[in-house]
Amino acid sequence: MKTELLDAVESKSLKTQVPYFEVGDNVEVHCRIKEGNKTRIQIFSGIVIARKGRGINETFTVRRFIADEGVERIFPLHSPNIVNVVAIRSSKVRRAKLFYLRERSGKAVRLRQRHTTHTIAK
Repeated sequence: MKTELLDAVESKSLKTQVPYFEVGDNVEVHCRIKEGNKTRIQIFSGIVIARKGRGINETFTVRRFIADEGVERIFPLHSPNIVNVVAIRSSKVRRAKLFYLRERSGKAVRLRQRHTTHTIAK
């Protein structure tokens, strides 16, 4: 009963068009950034290492390397500040969470490519 009531309230805030991506995909996350009274779109690209939650609480973690330093960001999937999530490349993974990539660097971070239809080829 309580869950049904919460789902009914949360359904108003859910996005209708949720982009399809999986753990192990290289993605570009288009974020809306507000600076003062101006807004702009910033792209954060990296590998999806985790997805968790359900409904309005669903989040995903993206990891990338900037100047030989690993950076992770956690994005709420249904946030109005997330404009778009574009899957660039899909990788073959055997885990639901790729936290083992945190200890790796350089060529050890590379994952084997999987050819699927949900990614765009660049």
